[in-house]
Amino acid sequence: MTIRIAMWSGPRNISTAMMRSFGARPDCAVSDEPFYGAFLRDSGEDHPLGAETIADMDCDWHSVLATQSGEGHGGKPIWYQKHMPHHMVGPISIADMPEHRHAFLIRAPERVVASYRKKNELRRAEMLGFAQMRRYFELERERSGAIPPVVDSDAILRDPTGVLSKLCEALGIAWTPAMLSWEKGPHPEDGVWGVHWYDVVNASTGFGPPPASEPQLEGEYLAVAEQCRADYEALAQLAICAEK
Repeated sequence: MTIRIAMWSGPRNISTAMMRSFGARPDCAVSDEPFYGAFLRDSGEDHPLGAETIADMDCDWHSVLATQSGEGHGGKPIWYQKHMPHHMVGPISIADMPEHRHAFLIRAPERVVASYRKKNELRRAEMLGFAQMRRYFELERERSGAIPPVVDSDAILRDPTGVLSKLCEALGIAWTPAMLSWEKGPHPEDGVWGVHWYDVVNASTGFGPPPASEPQLEGEYLAVAEQCRADYEALAQLAICAEK
C-alpha cells in the first residue's frame, strides 16, 4: 500500500526544497501543488504563468483528488505531495484525504512576506495561507486524535538531519541521508510555474544556512505579517525540534 504524505505549506517557505529532499529518496515519488490549476481557474487570482498553469494541469477538483488518493506513483512505495491550504477554494479539503499522512511546514510571516513580495503582488494576508493552515491543522488533529507533525523552515535549515529525521519518525517512514542533497536545476516533477518561482532552489544542491538577519518590513507589508502572526505562533509552539 502506498504511503501518501500530504505536506501543507504556504508560499515562499522552502516547500520546493522539501519536495526536492523527499524526491531524492530512492523510495519516494513527489507531486508539485496538484490543486494549483484548479485554484487559479476558480479563484481568478492573477499569478505569474497562471494561464500556462491552468492549460497544463487537471483543473477538476474531484479528478485531482482521485489521482492524489490513488495507489502507487512511479512504482514507489512513498508518495510525497506538496500542497498549499490556501489553494483549497473548491469542494475538496483536507477532510477528503483521510488516508494521507498529513504534516505542516511553517515559516515566520515576516520572512514569507519579504520573499513573496519579490515574486508577486501581495494584496492581502489570505494569499499566504496562515489562517487556513491553522484550520487544516486543527481539522486533522480532531480527525486523528493526535497532534500532526509541524516543522519550521528555520529549524530545518539550522539542523536538517536532526529535524528531518524526527519528521520521518513522526510520519512512520525511515530516515535516510539521501534527503540532504539533490541534483541542481529544474526537476521533471516541477510545475510549469517553476521557471518564475524556483530560481533559488534550482541553483541549490541541498539545504542552505538559515537567514542571517530578520527582514525589515514597513507599512502594508508589516501589517500583513502581523495579521499572520497569531496563526504562525500557534503552530510554532508545536513544531518539531531536533533536540526533543
